[in-house]
Amino acid sequence: MRGTKAINIDSKGRKRPSYIAVEGPIGVGKTTLAKRLAASFNYEILLEEAEQNPFLERFYRNREQAALATQLFFLFQRAQKIQDLRQTDIFEPVRVADFLIEKDPLFARINLDREEYQLYEKVYQQLTIDAPQPDLVIYLQASTDVLLSRIEARGLPAEQGIERSYLERLNEVYSEFFLYYDGAPLLIVNASEIDLANGDRDYNHLVDYLLDIRSGRHYFNPTFFG
Repeated sequence: MRGTKAINIDSKGRKRPSYIAVEGPIGVGKTTLAKRLAASFNYEILLEEAEQNPFLERFYRNREQAALATQLFFLFQRAQKIQDLRQTDIFEPVRVADFLIEKDPLFARINLDREEYQLYEKVYQQLTIDAPQPDLVIYLQASTDVLLSRIEARGLPAEQGIERSYLERLNEVYSEFFLYYDGAPLLIVNASEIDLANGDRDYNHLVDYLLDIRSGRHYFNPTFFG
C-alpha cells in the first residue's frame, strides 16, 4: 500500500517510470529489487507471492506430476493481480511488480507436456488480453552457480530440491525471451556480483542509470562503476 502520493519527478527533473516490472529467474533478486524501488519511489508493490501457491512444494519434489496445477495457480494469481492493477488508479499507475505477465509461458513450455501446454495456452490467451505494458522492464541476469548459492542462502524449504539442470534451462529460456522482447524499454542487469539486498552503492548506481532510460534496450554492469 502507498502512504502519501508518489512524486514522479526526481531531484534532477527526470520523470520516473510509472510502472516498473522486475524479472529474472529464481534466486536472482527480483523481489528484493522491486521492494527497494517501491520504497525509494513511494510506489505500490505488486508481488508474485510464490509462497501462496499450494502446489509449489509438490512441484519441486515431482515436477511432472504437479506442473499443470502449479502453473495454472500462478497464471490465475498473476492475472488477478493485473486485473486489480487496472481497476485502481488506472489513469495514473505508480507501481513496481516482481513479475511480467508475458513471461508466464516460459515456465509452461519447459514444465508441461504437449496436451497440458495446449490447455494452458487457451487459458492464458483468455486471461491476459488486457494486461497493461510497463514503462520499464528490468531483467536481472545471473549465472546458474550464483542462483544456486542464493537459493541455498535464503533457505526456503520448498526450493532446496531445485535441480541445477532446471535452473540452467530457466536461464536459457529467459535469455531467449528477452533477446527478442520489445514490449517496453528494457534494462538488462548483470546481477551476478550486484548486492541489492545489503548495500547502497550498486543500488544507487542502478536507480540513477534507469532514470535516464526512455526507450530501447540498455545494459547495466555494476563493475563498470568501480
